Amino acid sequence: MKLRLLAVLVFLILVNSKINAQKYELGKVTIAELQEKSNAKDSAAPAAILFKKGRTFFTYTQGKGVVTNNVYEFRIKIYKKEGLSWANQKVSYYIGYENLSDDIVKFSNAATYNLENGEIVKTRLNSEGSFKNKINKYWNEASITLPNVKVGSVIEFKYVLKSENIVRLPDFDFQYDIPVCYFEYKTEIPEFFIYKSLLVGTSKIETTADVVTSNQVFASGYKQINSFYTSKDIPSLTEEPFVDNVNNYKGSIQNELERERYPDKPVVNYTNTWEGVATSIFKNRDFGEELKATDYFFDDLKVILQKTDSKNERVSLIFQFVQNRMNWTGKRGYFVDKGVKKAFEEKSGNVAEINFILISMLKSAGIEANPVLVSTVENGVPVFPNRTVFNYVIAAAEIDGQKILLDATNKFTAPDILPLNVLNWKGRLIKEDGSSEEIELIPKNVSKDNYTIIASINTNLEEIQGKVRIKKTNYDALRFRETYSNKNEDSYLEKLENDLGNIEIQDYIIENKKEDLSKPIQEEFNFKAKHSYDRIGGKIFLKPILFFTDINNPFKQEKRQMPVYFGYPGQDIYNVFLDIPDGFVVESLPKPIRVVTENRDASYTMNMISEENKVHIQVVKEINKYIFATDDYDMLKDFFQNIIVSQNEKIVLKRI
Repeated sequence: MKLRLLAVLVFLILVNSKINAQKYELGKVTIAELQEKSNAKDSAAPAAILFKKGRTFFTYTQGKGVVTNNVYEFRIKIYKKEGLSWANQKVSYYIGYENLSDDIVKFSNAATYNLENGEIVKTRLNSEGSFKNKINKYWNEASITLPNVKVGSVIEFKYVLKSENIVRLPDFDFQYDIPVCYFEYKTEIPEFFIYKSLLVGTSKIETTADVVTSNQVFASGYKQINSFYTSKDIPSLTEEPFVDNVNNYKGSIQNELERERYPDKPVVNYTNTWEGVATSIFKNRDFGEELKATDYFFDDLKVILQKTDSKNERVSLIFQFVQNRMNWTGKRGYFVDKGVKKAFEEKSGNVAEINFILISMLKSAGIEANPVLVSTVENGVPVFPNRTVFNYVIAAAEIDGQKILLDATNKFTAPDILPLNVLNWKGRLIKEDGSSEEIELIPKNVSKDNYTIIASINTNLEEIQGKVRIKKTNYDALRFRETYSNKNEDSYLEKLENDLGNIEIQDYIIENKKEDLSKPIQEEFNFKAKHSYDRIGGKIFLKPILFFTDINNPFKQEKRQMPVYFGYPGQDIYNVFLDIPDGFVVESLPKPIRVVTENRDASYTMNMISEENKVHIQVVKEINKYIFATDDYDMLKDFFQNIIVSQNEKIVLKRI
């Protein structure tokens, strides 16, 4: 969490800097904008946001109370066909409130501008290009498709989001996967509401704040804080390898209500704690009440309990039962849809239904078990404590003070092996008594890939042949199972042969592909490899780990925008046992090498020995952190480059 929050900076609203803001208005498209062929700061950009304006202000309606009005205006230039997708705009809005009216979204001022025969031609959006769709019982979506958009077009649109939810204002995003030439955002907040403001990202933003008198919300005059945020030339947040969720790092302004202070009334504190959020969720009947139902699985549980008295074995057996019986509908969330009883009967359910069944069966078997609220990788890292930041729920069983994390929705997980997208920040374990605790989701145990290669060069010196054994544990095994368990073995082997330099694989055997998911994946095969070494002047030149050699550095960018995310700690071990062909001896071996980064967060070693007619090579690469800060990028880039140089040094054999 600390590393993620390097990208989240708490900043003061009252900053004494003044902006001489240029006027940016819809409907004022210029010929120069239409003639522009590329963005001045990013010539590769397929499109650019010429400006984005936002304004948030409060109004009062009798009978409804205070409403936030969030107004957004965009002008976008299309440079390339890849940018045409910006003609499709979608806005999600919340409809799942218990005591508030649904949010409302309305588009307007949508038009496309093109240059034809030196004249600006404007095409307005008609009603046929506007749509509203229901995403689920909590969210709707408003969308538009702008007409007559082509390369060179400029598009404009405006939308207003009205909400009675004053606790969390909509995030104002100012960074996208295309550059933003200019943005401005103004908030007009009555003195009765005190908000905490957060700036996400690394862009420098200029701000001003003024205290003014207003009658906008109530008839009587009151003080209002008008804050203004602006900046220019925000670079696109480009795609980078090893990133968890780009939305964790893109620039945005966020506001959360801390206190409400009306005259002659007690101050109301809205600052939630994670404990408070967890308690309120448990009290919902679609959560806590569903965990109390137990009668529907008694017969099945009785059969399981007869098999063992061991609590650890019972956890595994109950988990396997639920995992095999239930089929996930693909729906996330922490509330049930149809209820656990119906889901159990139909053998399918959402995340909550499946894992609630698991929790209830574990508790009925005498095992301490509780739900753990989670925000998945796709959902991002929650900054403010509130109910909407979680989108998933798993189970935690506890035996002798040790917690075992479980998710039965995935057909390839095992106890303490969660789906990869659940490995995100921390979870919140909640109990019926209202207590809760933070749960670390990132695994501490290292996932290992262990490769053993026994190889020899045949007598005619035309190829290397031998045997390979591969063992994958923990999350490396999960990745393999998710990718290949349901694929044809022939297609997998064809891909493996290509990935390993067009070797020939024979006698392939695999263990624990689907059988015992708690055990490692084990592969074994014989191989023949031509062109896996060089023969020059009577000498043989081989790479130490043969066709497993790393060739390309995964980190090629000069600069890194986002942290480097590996997901979990991992270790790769290669043991190569090479027979030297008759008539040859070792002339030279690569020098042993050990590379260790700061704090031993990553390390690499290569050692080798030669005895009689054999060479033993051992290579160990360890990544001991799941995420590295952007400031560590150069270090990681150099680390991987050292690996490539080391692995591409040659063993040299010469004739006797």
